[in-house]
Amino acid sequence: MKDGLIVIIFLFLLPGVFAQSPANRIADESLRENYADLEKWYRDLHQHPELSLHEEKTSEKIADELQRLGFETLRNVGGYGVVGIFRNGKGPTVLYRTDMDALPIEEKTGLPYASTARGINVAGNEVYVMHACGHDLHMTVFIGTARALVKARNEWKGTLVMVAQPAEENGQGADMMFKAGLYQKIPRPDYAIALHDHAGLEAGKLGYKEGPFMAGVDMVDMTVYGKGGHGAAPHTTIDPIVLSSEIILAFQTIVSREINPLDAAVITVGSIHGGSVHNIIPDEVKLQLTLRSYSEAVREKMIASMRRISKNLALAKGLPEEKIPVINIREPYIPATVNDAALTNRVVQVFEDNFGKNQVEEMPAYTLGEDFSRFGMQDIKVPIFMFWLGTVDPRKVETAKENGESLPSLHSPLFAPLPEVSIKTGVRAMVLVTFELFKGKVKQ
Repeated sequence: MKDGLIVIIFLFLLPGVFAQSPANRIADESLRENYADLEKWYRDLHQHPELSLHEEKTSEKIADELQRLGFETLRNVGGYGVVGIFRNGKGPTVLYRTDMDALPIEEKTGLPYASTARGINVAGNEVYVMHACGHDLHMTVFIGTARALVKARNEWKGTLVMVAQPAEENGQGADMMFKAGLYQKIPRPDYAIALHDHAGLEAGKLGYKEGPFMAGVDMVDMTVYGKGGHGAAPHTTIDPIVLSSEIILAFQTIVSREINPLDAAVITVGSIHGGSVHNIIPDEVKLQLTLRSYSEAVREKMIASMRRISKNLALAKGLPEEKIPVINIREPYIPATVNDAALTNRVVQVFEDNFGKNQVEEMPAYTLGEDFSRFGMQDIKVPIFMFWLGTVDPRKVETAKENGESLPSLHSPLFAPLPEVSIKTGVRAMVLVTFELFKGKVKQ
């Protein structure tokens, strides 16, 4: 069955999708006019991915399109960040953010438009590059929404701010844009919205979560010191490998014994490196960890407990104060993405009214990270809302469930969204959201 036929079937199954509200009508008309070109956009973006901090050509493509549509366009805002401002009379200001960067992954989908691109990673090595997190899909929906809203400018009032953010995958992009004064360069947003594709939700469906949506993420570098020596004489040393092992095991008790069981928290040691040969006890061990939580209080508790435990275990081994483990929290960290409750409820009602309740699912919170969170954490407090866009052929979802198999996840070399249904659903959803928000402020 071809993708287009799947779209037709979906549309007949979606209750209310043909109700000709202004937003639905505008989205339908724009998609009929623009979808063929949007698919070209999608394939082009997919075949020409760029790594974090290298989104030069991608940002130029988006900026040129926004400028063509009549947006006041700002380029190179915090790296390759792009901002488009469309002033359309007195009304709310709605900010819509997309991300642009891809991942150092070799694509193995076998698609006719699969990426064969290569780029240079942070270590200076040449690597394959792939949009394995769907940012190409995000950008296509972003452009499709901009086109629909500009064409329908006589039917809404307010200011539309379109932000194309670089470097989401490494957690630096939003921080870079705000350090470059993003909220000082644009009209004050009343709301900030975004979507993210989902690798397990059927194409044509939308997912949401009030409150914590994605976790805050810290990347931690840790050095454990010791006193090196001969492996045959361990009594003359203080072994940092043994000490590191004790620290790693003790860290597991932070979540299980120090954090409230009702609060989510994750401490993962992803890398440990120490020593060089069989019979030498080294002077130090390097560890890399990731921490995940949904609140600043839990985050601060985990970090403080890690410092306390590692220090006291080192002192118990007889190491001096100057040799206690060093814990460096990489900056910027990714704060938890927390959807505003009132804004979530308002938007979900619009989704259910237009797509049908059976196509709108409440989803669990995820421990993935997303720096869209920073759009709601500045001195200007802006309600934010991010939702899930289903991308998977429903037949594949059903088959996976029947066989007890896992679908390719985000960041998988096999991740391949169903383009047409996903793009059309995304554009329609975003047009509906923006039209709703241009009506006025959410009651808190």
